[in-house]
Amino acid sequence: MAGFGLALLVLCAAASLLVQGAVSASRAATAADLSALAAADAARGLREGEPCELAVEMAEMQGARLDSCAVDDAAGETYLVTVTVSAGRLLPDATGAARAGPPPEDAQSIRPRASPR
Repeated sequence: MAGFGLALLVLCAAASLLVQGAVSASRAATAADLSALAAADAARGLREGEPCELAVEMAEMQGARLDSCAVDDAAGETYLVTVTVSAGRLLPDATGAARAGPPPEDAQSIRPRASPR
């Protein structure tokens, strides 16, 4: 009976680590997305400030550390960022990367569908 209890305890600990890793990965992806959007908005003049400085601020607001911020196109309006989020003492840090910029010139406008009656 004690062996069953120990096995159950180990299983719960492993599940907890898996959930913690998944949450950290999600936080890193979200922080990267928001940081890239902040940088791209600043590059296009939609926000005031220097793009990578805004990306740093956004990453910090999300509990992440900005590892890199770089222009990803010739026009200087698309940014690629990478961030890191701590996953705790037992797991490695989670890393997220994202790219953001203006929509492509050949993008068609999205028309809402008519709702069925």
